Amino acid sequence: MSSILVVIKRTTYEAKRNDRRVQALLRRNDPTVRRLRGAHEEHKATVAEVERAIERLGVKARFVEGAESRFSTKGVSLVVTVGGDGTLLSASHNVGSTPILGVNSAPSYSVGFFCAAKADNFEELFRRALAGRLRSVTLTRMEVVLNGKTIARRVLNEALFCHATPAATSRYILELDGYVEEHKSSGFWIGPAAGSTAAQHSAGGRILPLTSKCLQLVVREPFTPAGERLRLRRALVREGSQLVVRSKMDDGRIFLDGPHHAFVVRIGDEVIFRRSPESLTILGLSPKRRWRGENG
Repeated sequence: MSSILVVIKRTTYEAKRNDRRVQALLRRNDPTVRRLRGAHEEHKATVAEVERAIERLGVKARFVEGAESRFSTKGVSLVVTVGGDGTLLSASHNVGSTPILGVNSAPSYSVGFFCAAKADNFEELFRRALAGRLRSVTLTRMEVVLNGKTIARRVLNEALFCHATPAATSRYILELDGYVEEHKSSGFWIGPAAGSTAAQHSAGGRILPLTSKCLQLVVREPFTPAGERLRLRRALVREGSQLVVRSKMDDGRIFLDGPHHAFVVRIGDEVIFRRSPESLTILGLSPKRRWRGENG
């Protein structure tokens, strides 16, 4: 193994260290910030354990501070993320075929579904990962094409297509497998299985099996004044197919895996969503791992 790269989350407590308002709330033990210090302290303890394990095993490592940082995986045979699912998600936008081992740094405060490791088992799982003996799961990602140009190939959770103003109506035309439908709504979610427990499910979508190769479309608050039935209100975009969207808005947006990757969509623009040729390999998880409430 040539070297590894370790991506470490910057906690909200750290980010708000110089924010006087937040510091005043912390001193009052206000419920809006009460969990910040505990999560920060647990995270720092996990980071220290990860660093000690890497040193004990004598592995050459490069450290990146901040999950939102840009980095290259050239010459890297393993990426370790220390944070939670959000940290792994952010880091994954920089990762192609290199496997990722996620470490849940504050399990008392975070679910960390995609993070197989914690402070107490990191060294063992890390040792097995270095030896190539740690099981893995391959996750489908999504490709997004705007006016013929690929703007993303590594969307793991979802894209949100909507008007730039949340209170405004989103207007667009959908085309899937030869069926065309015009919509007025609050926009729509679309993404692969890894994101189906998050926004897609909250908006009424299904929880997909972890290894599903489908994308799922879920429309938010469709406007149907005459009570008509929309065929593409919820739909699966199967492997080999694609969803084509034509914007009827002059101030639309596409948000990819959260609020930080945003693209402007104008009236007449065409957006295509389809399965990406770049999947993501996550270590320590079984392909048979199931989410609570999964629909087969």
